[in-house]
Amino acid sequence: MKVNRIVSNIEVKDMAQAQRFYQEILGLDLLMDLGWIRTYGSSDQSMTVQISFAREGGSGTPVPDISIEVDDVDAAFGAMKAAGFAVEYGPVDEPWGVRRFYVRDPFGKLVNILAHR
Repeated sequence: MKVNRIVSNIEVKDMAQAQRFYQEILGLDLLMDLGWIRTYGSSDQSMTVQISFAREGGSGTPVPDISIEVDDVDAAFGAMKAAGFAVEYGPVDEPWGVRRFYVRDPFGKLVNILAHR
């Protein structure tokens, strides 16, 4: 058996908020829309399948609900701040080689936005 994909499911009341945060600001593609569920991701099939288990989020931070790797952390940080989302940590260069920040999405999920240096 081979795992082909891992999907994080987040319960929401307002799909438009998900669209704004994940599609409009972070630039994810809308991959599926059945009305009651929308899946965002990358139409580029080179994404890696991963699932992490953690006791903490590193550097004494809480464990984030989702981690999203981007190509430009500072641009993502600026876009989140401009959109009024609550940044809770960073941006910071971590000793294990990533630059990252934590932000709350519209549903209260703690999102780790990162890039490898």
